[in-house]
Amino acid sequence: MTTPVAATPQAAPAATAQKAPRRRTALVTGATAGIGKAFAVRLANDGWDLVLVARDAARLDEFCQALTQTYSVRATPLSADLSTSSGVESVEARLREEAFELLVNNAGLSLNTPFLKSSVEQEEYLLSVNVHAVMRLTHAALPGMVTRRSGNIINVSSVAGFAATMPGSTYPASKAWVIHFSESVGLSVARHGVKVLALCPGFTRSEFHSRAGIDMSKTPNWLWLQAPNVVDAALKDLGKGRSVSVPGWKYKVLVGFMRHTPTRLLRRFARTARVRTGRDTE
Repeated sequence: MTTPVAATPQAAPAATAQKAPRRRTALVTGATAGIGKAFAVRLANDGWDLVLVARDAARLDEFCQALTQTYSVRATPLSADLSTSSGVESVEARLREEAFELLVNNAGLSLNTPFLKSSVEQEEYLLSVNVHAVMRLTHAALPGMVTRRSGNIINVSSVAGFAATMPGSTYPASKAWVIHFSESVGLSVARHGVKVLALCPGFTRSEFHSRAGIDMSKTPNWLWLQAPNVVDAALKDLGKGRSVSVPGWKYKVLVGFMRHTPTRLLRRFARTARVRTGRDTE
């Protein structure tokens, strides 16, 4: 009789190593207040890691620590003054060395001084943040996104960018540049899987106006938007592949009016609206 041979236990198949999904990372400028802060909170809540840029290092550090503890994400502070070349260069370097899925160019400013009373230095300061920094950071982020065939850029503009509705102010001109720049660049990179959105909110509750010394006390409450709602609208429109986002139906109607109203009538409306909102600084 043949002695049966004991079956050799077969080793269980080795568990297939599963790669953890790559965490998405976003860089947000002007991140400690207003729309920028709302973007940071929303993205952290959605599980994004963050690199946040602002001038106030102490405030930025505190905010990053709070986001990290609350949402269990990596929130890294990058203190930089985007009105200076060295400040922009430090952010450019970070954008080139790390694979960011989203860049939010939110930092911006306005001057509470009409052009005739302003100085060249003040106007260059406005342009350095509202125009030059947006251009340079977009230029730094895009090559990597195009190579990866994935990426998103949100450039925060303004409803004011659709027409010269603020007599004496060069703020609308800077924001008009952001709109057209975003649309043009977006058209050129769409075939590479990259989206560029110009976000154009109206008056939004933030520190923006108080920092510029602009008295908004006469502005009707119904004109104000809440920053989290602005962010929600922007992300929805980005997901839909739109190139321009105007949050709130009232501002959508206003933009339609601004785009199709004869120039003479629009100028008359602008002068009247400026007085009614207490912003007649001429």
